[in-house]
Amino acid sequence: MSIFLDETSVVVVQGLTGAQGRFHGLRNRAYGTRVVAGVTPGKGGQDVDGIPVFGSVASAVERTGADTSLVVVPARWATDAIVEAAAAGISLVVCITEGIPVHDAVRCHATLQSRFPATRLIGPNCPGLISPGKANVGITSGDIALAGGPVGIVSRSGTLTYQALSDLTERGVGQTTCVGIGGDPIPGTSFTDCLAAFQQDPDTKVVMLIGEIGGSEEEQAALYIRSHVTKPVVAYVAGLTAPVGRRMGHAGAIVSGGLGTADAKRQALSEAGASVADDPTQAADMVAAIAGAVAA
Repeated sequence: MSIFLDETSVVVVQGLTGAQGRFHGLRNRAYGTRVVAGVTPGKGGQDVDGIPVFGSVASAVERTGADTSLVVVPARWATDAIVEAAAAGISLVVCITEGIPVHDAVRCHATLQSRFPATRLIGPNCPGLISPGKANVGITSGDIALAGGPVGIVSRSGTLTYQALSDLTERGVGQTTCVGIGGDPIPGTSFTDCLAAFQQDPDTKVVMLIGEIGGSEEEQAALYIRSHVTKPVVAYVAGLTAPVGRRMGHAGAIVSGGLGTADAKRQALSEAGASVADDPTQAADMVAAIAGAVAA
């Protein structure tokens, strides 16, 4: 199986008429994803390579039955686009937009929780998610993924998401779903959300968790693993040598006042029962070994 996304997902791309929306929307469609519509206000009635464009998400949903949205909209309008999708009944929103102000993200998160709790947001500022062989929504290349499981991947880092997929695929180890949750301070979906879903997925036998400095997401994941996850978890936390006070990559990747260090996160995950790797390659080797043992 897979989590959140599969071959039945029907996708609308908000921002399809822009250069980035067109590129990623058409690439997702080429992978086999059911991309059925685009949305750009004021451009309804146009099309992008045969994909009809609507002026609103509501009209796109009414005409196509879309249940998933890829948001490729500039930062100043991205949270409005997310809320519009939720209001139209979209159950999964994937926002790849970066640079969204934290106060906008906070308001958006509160709106989804209070008014549209049935809508799951992946991101913002994330690579999206891919269920290999089924569907791909976001910016991850399908060429580096391998269908057939048994590994579920969840990562805060986009680059390390790609490396994890590539490393496992090179070792012949397939994936159920890979979720890039993004590294912004206010993520729509957390490590804990993904761990819960992977725990319930019968085809996911081992989970690969990729964290980074800053925030407390990894510590919260450790608490959840300790109490609720019975499947093997292999973790890697980037940023062992990151200097205090300097942001590394994501807006949320910063060590401040001794909090959010890679060492603290590694220790918490290890004490919770996860196998903690020293580098991404070692993490892939450890996952491959466990996957092989499970299959034997």
